[in-house]
Amino acid sequence: MEHMVLINFIDIGLGGAIMLILIGFVGGLVSGFIGSGGAFVLTPAMMALGAPGMVAVASNSCHKFPKAIVGVLKRHKYGQVDVKLGLVMAFFAEAGVLFGKHMMTSIRNSFGAVGTDLYVSAIFILTMAVVGSFMFRDYRRLKNMSDEQQKEVGLTRLAKWVQSVRIPGTMFYSRGAQSELSFLFVIPLGFATGFLSSAIAVGGLIGVPAMIYILGVPAIMASATEMVIAVATGLGATFLYGLEGAVDIRMAMLILLGSLFGIQLGAIGTTYVKDYQIKFAMAVIMLTVLFSRFFYVPGYLSSVGMMAPLPAGTLQVLKWIGDGVLYLALFIGAYTVLSALIQGMKLHREKRSLGIQESAAD
Repeated sequence: MEHMVLINFIDIGLGGAIMLILIGFVGGLVSGFIGSGGAFVLTPAMMALGAPGMVAVASNSCHKFPKAIVGVLKRHKYGQVDVKLGLVMAFFAEAGVLFGKHMMTSIRNSFGAVGTDLYVSAIFILTMAVVGSFMFRDYRRLKNMSDEQQKEVGLTRLAKWVQSVRIPGTMFYSRGAQSELSFLFVIPLGFATGFLSSAIAVGGLIGVPAMIYILGVPAIMASATEMVIAVATGLGATFLYGLEGAVDIRMAMLILLGSLFGIQLGAIGTTYVKDYQIKFAMAVIMLTVLFSRFFYVPGYLSSVGMMAPLPAGTLQVLKWIGDGVLYLALFIGAYTVLSALIQGMKLHREKRSLGIQESAAD
């Protein structure tokens, strides 16, 4: 019973339900547009509404695996999923999920719900800083290249080395990498993906770049293959956190409802933009979300006794600023994707109209 008492679900009225559907919609837009789970928007948004970090991660995991199943089936039809690599990574990712869940419950038992808020925020800030900076650097590099040069960007030096290593008894063929790989390289990548999935519900932020830059899998196959891992980690985290009573099925279903609409629009938007524009959008949203988390940290630190207590007024102002920056990130995400979609559709109509006029002139 002690575990159950420590976990509090937020009250969800009509306004809260609408807000969760909208947040899910924006998360879906971002997810469809950048080929990631979009959970790096959803987890902090749930926490901003008052959900403890553990509940936000658990509920997010619950919402994402049904979506990942649909994504895997859809993209497998187009031959974009490396099933074997996905299953190997998923197997080791489950070990990461177990470890991450153990860390979360240990912190919850020692420091309470606020401890999980601090833990999730700290990992969030660190991950967003690394991945967001990397994406921004990649955006600047690709922007300065011509379309032809971008197509010629090959494997990284690290991926070439990984593909060249032969360790007897550990090799398997990866269709995505079009090479044999040693699962000894896949173990830490899968474990890190699973750990991050159970810590902040965003395993793909490690899994996708790892497959591209370390294993040499093309970006489109890496994002599709990550969905196989997302099914496994989402199911695992939902089950393990469900045993702790931490899955808020109401939040999960409302966010899923919104994201199912958003993900369709986001995916359409990708057909009209260049790869570097997607990376820029991802970097800006990540770094804005990262900035918003900073304003909550002083309150968490003072609540768990790691710094002197702050006046209630100061804590309220910091929360307002954090919420404001987070909603700005959500607005930027929605605006970026929808503007790309609208501009792309406009260009498509203009080209179609021009084609009809030329046909009529002939």
